[in-house]
Amino acid sequence: MTGFDIHISAGGYEATVSTFGAALRSLRLSGREFLDSFEKPEENPVARGQILVPFPNRVEDGRYSFGGEELHLPLDEPEEGHAIHGLARRKGWRVSDRSESSVALRYELLPSRGYPFSLDLRIWYELSPSGLFVGMAATNTGGGPLPFGAGYHPYFTVDTEFADEAVLRVPAESRLELDERLIPRGRASVEGGGLDFREERVIGEAKINACFTDLSFDGDGRTRTTLSHPHGRPKVEVWADGEHPYFQIYTGDDIPEESERRRSVAIEPMTCAPNAFNSGDGLRVLRPEESFVGEWGITITP
Repeated sequence: MTGFDIHISAGGYEATVSTFGAALRSLRLSGREFLDSFEKPEENPVARGQILVPFPNRVEDGRYSFGGEELHLPLDEPEEGHAIHGLARRKGWRVSDRSESSVALRYELLPSRGYPFSLDLRIWYELSPSGLFVGMAATNTGGGPLPFGAGYHPYFTVDTEFADEAVLRVPAESRLELDERLIPRGRASVEGGGLDFREERVIGEAKINACFTDLSFDGDGRTRTTLSHPHGRPKVEVWADGEHPYFQIYTGDDIPEESERRRSVAIEPMTCAPNAFNSGDGLRVLRPEESFVGEWGITITP
């Protein structure tokens, strides 16, 4: 299955969204690209720009229990033996509304192996002089409760050849401690460690594939993570509302294609932790006809 691209623009910003997985393919300001994108939406093994529902990141061994039943998801990360990044990222979404500066897409997630539940999924992208706004809504259209989480997977570049030179700030007090299969086993303070990015600092040789939490939120209810050129500009700010208390940061050290490693940084707002279907860490349980609604976005200082 393939999709088609939709182009939107406003205030000097331009964005490209694919109907295949509702993925964000490109984000430009004044003609400069700030996303590490992909040529073919159906050939995107590291999930660039994808929407991750009804779970972001990994479900250990693809197994979890819900409502007294043990469920088994397809294992689409065979090297580690996990289910990863949800069930809607390789599906064709339909356009439900569009204008010069915005597009809304919709997908009906029907019961399937390992996820016998129904969700009406909607996402909308809107550009303005302030940047890109992204909204997500998910409604339980089935007859019983269901487990739910959401995440987003943009990779950013700020005019540096590699992630090493970029400057990162993540306003997080804690990180999740991961085992050798990248499943959380605890929580630790970032203080005094190599993953303390509460103040802006160069990434350097740090290899980051970490989930940060206990985020600081500003007076407007948003948390803000930034990635910038060592000269201070350009700077990308990724903000999210209080529905997203986790940020995954990934410097791409184990991307299969060697030439693509560490050339960008993934900054991923998430509603729940990796493996939340088992740990319950941030997991939402939606009752019939109940909806989740969350917002995040991107602002660029050129």
